[in-house]
Amino acid sequence: MTTSMQTILVTGAAQGLGLTTAALLARRGYRVILVDLQSVEDQSAELRALGGDAHGFSGDLSSESFVQQLAQTIGRDYGALDGLVNNAGISLIVPAERTSAEQWQRVMAVNLFAPFLLCRYLGAQMLDRRRGSIVNVASIAGLAAVSHRSAYNASKHGLIGLTQTLAAEWGGRGVRVNAVCPGWIKTEMDSADQGSGAYSDRDIIERVPLARFAAPRDVAEAIAFLLDAERSAFVNGVSLPVDGGWMADASWTGLRLSTRA
Repeated sequence: MTTSMQTILVTGAAQGLGLTTAALLARRGYRVILVDLQSVEDQSAELRALGGDAHGFSGDLSSESFVQQLAQTIGRDYGALDGLVNNAGISLIVPAERTSAEQWQRVMAVNLFAPFLLCRYLGAQMLDRRRGSIVNVASIAGLAAVSHRSAYNASKHGLIGLTQTLAAEWGGRGVRVNAVCPGWIKTEMDSADQGSGAYSDRDIIERVPLARFAAPRDVAEAIAFLLDAERSAFVNGVSLPVDGGWMADASWTGLRLSTRA
């Protein structure tokens, strides 16, 4: 069993924020385990080629048997994780009255049930060792509502509730649990959502006080901070907006844009 290097598992690591986070952590000397529904072998190999210690697993994170198997492998090879980033998620932009039961259940399975399973089985190993940090990637849609996203909003509100509950239960046992709540990030998910005609770049840029989308690195840096047992040692149970001020600004669009002149 290898214990000299801290080990962080990142889900949804095949692309976007997950891959950016895994790469950032690898550059900072962590052993990184990439997990995704699709293959992450190429991504892991690229990180190793750059000098990182990276390993990949593929499977359905909403499958309890897969998560149990993953936890067994982690326990055998590393004893327990030092950090877990529950980043995997899917979007759904559909009016509530047209959201099917199947769509609702799939969003909940990926965005809420899968993080619960990972916390349940991998967090239990952290508790046995009495140390670890979990970061759940929620959303500003977990702090407020975004129209036509009833399932997505509910899943992210639930993820924040799970974060706070586990922080209360596990903080005194050495495991911190926090969430980041990004605004709109320029990733493959955003491209797909915009491709559906749901919104434009202008819609987001005019609404964000910092007048831009987040870059994946902006959110990855916040995740890295919350994982760091020295820099965020007394931070537990927070839901940190990484949104360029979206949640802070109740101004109307004309007033907001007038300040940019």
